[in-house]
Amino acid sequence: MLHSMTGFARESAESGIGTLTWEIRAVNHRYLDVQFKLPEDLRPKEQAFRQQASSSLGRGKVECALYFRRAAHQGGEMQVDTELVELIGHRISDLTAKLPNVAAVNPIEILRWPGVIQQPEVDVEPLVAEASALLDKTLAAIGKMRSSEGQRIGEMLESRCADIDSIAKSVRARMPEVLDAARAKQKERLANLDVEADPARLEVELALLATKIDVDEELDRLESHLVEIRSALKSGKPVGRRLDFLMQELNREANTLGSKSADTETTRAAVDLKVLIEQMREQIQNVE
Repeated sequence: MLHSMTGFARESAESGIGTLTWEIRAVNHRYLDVQFKLPEDLRPKEQAFRQQASSSLGRGKVECALYFRRAAHQGGEMQVDTELVELIGHRISDLTAKLPNVAAVNPIEILRWPGVIQQPEVDVEPLVAEASALLDKTLAAIGKMRSSEGQRIGEMLESRCADIDSIAKSVRARMPEVLDAARAKQKERLANLDVEADPARLEVELALLATKIDVDEELDRLESHLVEIRSALKSGKPVGRRLDFLMQELNREANTLGSKSADTETTRAAVDLKVLIEQMREQIQNVE
């Protein structure tokens, strides 16, 4: 089953310490690129979280953000850095002396200054264990979303493969008629020239013409690529890069089919193939 590289998941958990929330966003990317945004107390554990996430993800640009809100009873008595407050007060006094028309500073604004209010330390180890368990849950949630989206993409690709297969079979069935029409047209041109052609030479020319416009080889390769695509869809492995390569191969055969076209129906078939291949290619850009 295919997996999409795009997805979003958000999971929260309550504990005696407070509330933990993981948010994971993923978009398509050539490789696996995992970025973390963590609370200050948990930044030393980033490598462990990274390994945990990498074991569940194949490709994609993934942003993992962890938020922590302390429980109300964990706040403890408010601790204020009085030395920092005094220093800020002196600086405000200096500015007020130079700018007497400046409005007075609200003390609440001083309390919001970084480092003025000192939170009691948190026991990090239990918090890490809870964050790790919650990360597993969030990774499972985004994995389910990516799998669901991958299934939808897989169904679309299978549908387009069936359409391409149908067009290829239609072109193959018409090729004897196209070859006969090309031979007849060539003979008509010679007849209009009112010259007598060497029968042996004429047969050689007609054979060369048939070789030039015959597309059996292109159709064989096209159908072979479809077999490879269907096999990849059922593999259960990350196949985004392989599918992208196969789209290039399909497009090459469609281009050759168009360049060899000897009638409008074959030209139209080549154009329809390219449209279907482009639709597939756009979706494959999101496949892991």
